[in-house]
Amino acid sequence: MDHYYKDMQIMNRIIPLLFLVLLIASCQENSGLYKAKTQDPEYLHRSIKEITDRIVHDIFSPPVASRIYAYVSLAGYEAIIHQDRNYLSMAGQLKGLDKFPQPDSTKEYCYPLAATEAILKVGRALIFSEDDLDKFYEREIQAFKDADVPKSVMNRSIAFGDSIAKHVIRWSSKDNYKESRTFPKYSIEHNPATWQPTPPAYMDAVEPHWNKIRTFVIDSAQQFKPVPPSAFSTDKTSQFFKDAYYVYETGKNMTYEQRAIASFWDCNPFVMNVKGHVMFATKKISPGGHWINITRVVCTNTHSNMVKSAEAYLRVAFSLADAFIVCWDEKYRSKSVRPETYINQNIDENWVPLLQTPPFPEYTSGHAVISTSAATALTDLFGDNFSYTDSTEVEYGMPPRKFKSFLQASQEAAVSRVYGGIHYLPACEIGKVQGKQAGEFIMSKLRTHKN
Repeated sequence: MDHYYKDMQIMNRIIPLLFLVLLIASCQENSGLYKAKTQDPEYLHRSIKEITDRIVHDIFSPPVASRIYAYVSLAGYEAIIHQDRNYLSMAGQLKGLDKFPQPDSTKEYCYPLAATEAILKVGRALIFSEDDLDKFYEREIQAFKDADVPKSVMNRSIAFGDSIAKHVIRWSSKDNYKESRTFPKYSIEHNPATWQPTPPAYMDAVEPHWNKIRTFVIDSAQQFKPVPPSAFSTDKTSQFFKDAYYVYETGKNMTYEQRAIASFWDCNPFVMNVKGHVMFATKKISPGGHWINITRVVCTNTHSNMVKSAEAYLRVAFSLADAFIVCWDEKYRSKSVRPETYINQNIDENWVPLLQTPPFPEYTSGHAVISTSAATALTDLFGDNFSYTDSTEVEYGMPPRKFKSFLQASQEAAVSRVYGGIHYLPACEIGKVQGKQAGEFIMSKLRTHKN
C-alpha cells in the first residue's frame, strides 16, 4: 500500500507538470500560427485602399490627397520595420522628424497589427468620414482576433501602433497645412495670359499656397523650378498660339485610343455634371491615388511581403507629395491660362475639351510631374521593363490597361492631358523633366535599407 500511495503522489506531481508543458507547447503553437496568419500583406493593402476610398468620398484635392498618403504610409512603415532589422527609420532623415517610440525588446508584438493601427489612426486624423473608417477599423481588429493573436499581444501591439500614429500626427501638425487653410484665396487677374475659372462650375483655384507646405525629402518647393512656359501671345505665328492650336486640332480629330487614354488617366476627384437645370458631382480617384493603387498591384504581383510593401508605399507616397509641391509652386508662379479659355477666346468659342478642366493654372502638368516622379520611385524598387496590368479604373467603369514599364505608364499619363484638352504639350514635356528630377533626387536621398 505504501508503494501505491507513493506512486499516486508521484503521479499527482507529474500530471500538473505534464499539463503545464502541454499548455506551454499549445501556446507556442498558437503563437506560431497567429504570426503566420498575420503576415499576409493584404492587411496593409486593405488599409491603404480604405484610405483611398475615404479620400474619394471626402473629395480631397490631389495635393491634399498626396499629403494624406505620405503620412499614413510613414506611420505604417515605422510600425512594421521592427520585424526586419535591415530597414531604417525615417527619423532624422526628414525635416524635424524625431526618433519614434520603440517597442519593448523583452515583449512580443504583432507588428502587422501595429502597422494597421498606425495607418488607420493617422488616416482618421486626416480625413472627414470617420464613421466609415471606424467600421472598417472594427472589421480589421476582428480579423486579427480571428487570427488568434493573444489578447496581451493584441493590446500591446495596438498601444504601440497608437504611439507611432501620435508621433506622426504631431509631426504632420507642423507642416503649415492648418495655417494654409486661413491664407487668402487666389485673386483672379484681368490678364488674358493668366488662369481664369472654367465651366461648368467655375470653381476657385485649388491650393494656391501649396508651395508653403513643408516638403518631405526635397529641400524646397523651388528646388526643381522648370523653364518658363511659352510666352503668351494671340499672334497666329507665335509658339503659344501653335501650342493651343495643336490641342484644338487634337481634340477635333481624336482617335478611339486617344479617347481611351484620356479617360483612363482623367483622375479628376470632382467632376461637375450638368443635366438641364440639374448639376451633380461625380467622384473619382485622385492622380496620386491612381499611383498608390499601381503600387498595390505591383506588390501583389511580386508577392512582396508586408515590410517590402510598406517600403514601396512610403517611397511612392513621398515621391508624389514632393512632386505636387514643386508642381504647384510653378503653377502659381506662371499662372498660365488653360487651353479651354484661350481656344474659346481666340480660335473657336464653341470648342469643349474632352475632359473637364481642373480648377488651377496650366503649367506644369500635375499628371506629368507626379506620374514621372512615382514611376521613378517604382522603377528604383522593382526595375525597368516591369510589365503589369493596371486595373485601377475598373471600379470607375473603365477597362484595365497593360504597360511594359512604369515609365511607359507615366508617359501615357502625361500625354493624356493633351488628348483630354486640358494642357498644352510643353506643360507635359517639361512636367516630365520636373518629375524625373524630383523623383531621382528623392530616391537618392531616402535611405530605407542599412545595406
